[in-house]
Amino acid sequence: MAGQLLNPNLLLAVPLAPLAGAAIAGLLGTQFLGNLVGRKTSHTATILGVLIAFILSVQTLLAVMDGATFNGTIYNWMTIGTLKMEVGFQIDSLSAMMMCVVTFVSLMVHIYTIGYMKDDEGYNRFFAYISLFTFSMLMLVMANNFLQLFFGWEAVGLVSYLLIGFWYQRPTAIVANMKAFLVNRVGDFGFILGIGLLLAYAGTMNYQEVFAKKDELALLSLPGTDWALLTVACICLFIGAMGKSAQFPLHVWLPDSMEGPTPISALIHAATMVTAGIFMVSRMSPLFELSDTALSFILVIGSITALFMGFLGIIQNDIKRVVAYSTLSQLGYMTVALGSSAYSVAVFHLMTHAFFKALLFLGAGSVIIGMHHDQDIRNMGGLRKYMPITWITSLVGSLALIGTPLFSGFYSKDSIIEAVEATHIWGAGFAQFAVLAGVFVTAFYSFRMYFLVFHGKERFGQAHAHGHDDHHAPKAAHGAHGDAHDDHHEEEEEDDHAHHGLEPGQKPHESPFVVWFPLVMLAIPSLLIGYLTIGPMLHGDFFKGVIFVGENHPAMEELSHEFHGAMAMAIHGLSTAPFWLALSGVVAAYYCYMVNPRVPAWFFAKFHAIHTLLDNKYYMDKFNEVVFAGGARLLGNGLWNFGDKKLIDGLLVNGSAKVVAWLSSLSRVLQTGYIYHYAFVMILGVLGFLIYFLPFWPAK
Repeated sequence: MAGQLLNPNLLLAVPLAPLAGAAIAGLLGTQFLGNLVGRKTSHTATILGVLIAFILSVQTLLAVMDGATFNGTIYNWMTIGTLKMEVGFQIDSLSAMMMCVVTFVSLMVHIYTIGYMKDDEGYNRFFAYISLFTFSMLMLVMANNFLQLFFGWEAVGLVSYLLIGFWYQRPTAIVANMKAFLVNRVGDFGFILGIGLLLAYAGTMNYQEVFAKKDELALLSLPGTDWALLTVACICLFIGAMGKSAQFPLHVWLPDSMEGPTPISALIHAATMVTAGIFMVSRMSPLFELSDTALSFILVIGSITALFMGFLGIIQNDIKRVVAYSTLSQLGYMTVALGSSAYSVAVFHLMTHAFFKALLFLGAGSVIIGMHHDQDIRNMGGLRKYMPITWITSLVGSLALIGTPLFSGFYSKDSIIEAVEATHIWGAGFAQFAVLAGVFVTAFYSFRMYFLVFHGKERFGQAHAHGHDDHHAPKAAHGAHGDAHDDHHEEEEEDDHAHHGLEPGQKPHESPFVVWFPLVMLAIPSLLIGYLTIGPMLHGDFFKGVIFVGENHPAMEELSHEFHGAMAMAIHGLSTAPFWLALSGVVAAYYCYMVNPRVPAWFFAKFHAIHTLLDNKYYMDKFNEVVFAGGARLLGNGLWNFGDKKLIDGLLVNGSAKVVAWLSSLSRVLQTGYIYHYAFVMILGVLGFLIYFLPFWPAK
């Protein structure tokens, strides 16, 4: 099979199958073409499309592991001089692995959605959106050129906008999706500048052709400066990744994306969109390896995100937002790995994280269903005996997230920490501290949520429960939940303090099969995938010829030198600092929230200023609102008041009209209509000519 080319028609079917499902559900299943098909047809078509894509992706991965490859043009859109704009696929171990992760997680989310969205009026529309999301992400990861990469990049941004604002009747959802869209535009501006620089100096948008010229590009400077061209281009590309992969300070959109239904939270945060930036930098490793400045920039940004976003997870009470901040923190870990030149480790953590993060989000959704859409973890407790499948799968996801030995997250997270220790570029010292401190923080907030939800006394069904953030759908746009909420919806509108969730005496119950089946299927790779794949992916030839690491960046070499097998790594992990930090975080969470709840209350009272800072998310939203939004409003008002009202309307439009009116008023006095007036004026005119020209007449 070595050297064999993959069938381009089968490859084309991978993204087109979800697109066909999206078209059936989105066109035939909505009012657009008159609701020609029902719910069953819509979810069957979309699930079948993603299933076909998953099966073909697995076949492709197996073929790639046997040596098969593909890098070619599928469709030539246009040619301008020597520049070719085309749709093409580059299928290697990196893209084949990403295809499998994207399609598998998407398939689980599709199945889960049948149960979660069963009462929603936009059921068919939602299935169309998530299938379209899958198509967009597949086009991005399969691309062999920057044009198609940018198409997929913008397409996932567009569909995320539609999904975050899916419940468009809610003002908070509209604000959240607009925020996501605008923040991503900031990143995308940098991204397209980076692509433009590479196109201008390489003369092509094909990956391999650009990589072939990397040594020439490394010698160039940005015109008018002494900055290395490749450094500027790589930083611009990474700014695009900062938007998509929610790195500080462009992270502000991601927690608010919780306004969308839970299935899309899992899809955005696990396998699609936020991983696009990590994938892109890994794909561009031949370019990034030539700029230590760009790598240091990536390392520092990732470190800030990994540590400081984790702190925000500690004080969250909305179950989905706790998981959302853990996503931000873990994306920071992936970015730190990229900055350490451990691209394969970043992609490895991307893969393991996709499974356990999707599991945690869908588990949170299952809890929300059982709690009749109350999302406040302070109103839960003791759910373990009522929702055993959700409990055990959520425990697996939490253990994977904190890096428990033998779980998938352990292998990828510990590899990142080891890679940072072997890195010597500027910023590595801060990165080491950030990723180690982040281990304790992650364990603390993860098990704070776990203990408050599944253990301790039952706090649900009480008349005076804690308020919640109202992250539920409007009436007739709910996900799957009990009918108690519907019955009391109007009462809630009348009384702001009305209880939301289980009524007194009600008990939660395990979610239906279509909800818990995806949890089980995601728990299996969350437990095993790291153990099974760390050898070939990090220390074998899986990424050989795909990801490039320079000789001056020794992190991966040192990692491979210290690796003696997955089991040996797990046993050794029991004696390392990350394990004890994670264990300390779990013990601290247990003591604070199960044994002695007065401790968090004491911290809150003693360090109220810090709590306020965290509660306001470091005032980043306020800063953006005052500086950028306020500056834009100030500039806009200035342009409107001076430029539009005074200059254009006042001077040019109204001013010219006043001048014409003034001249007209003067000429109107002379236009009497009497012939003798006109004759008199003519005589005066002739007399004037005579007097004026008299000195020039020749003397006789």
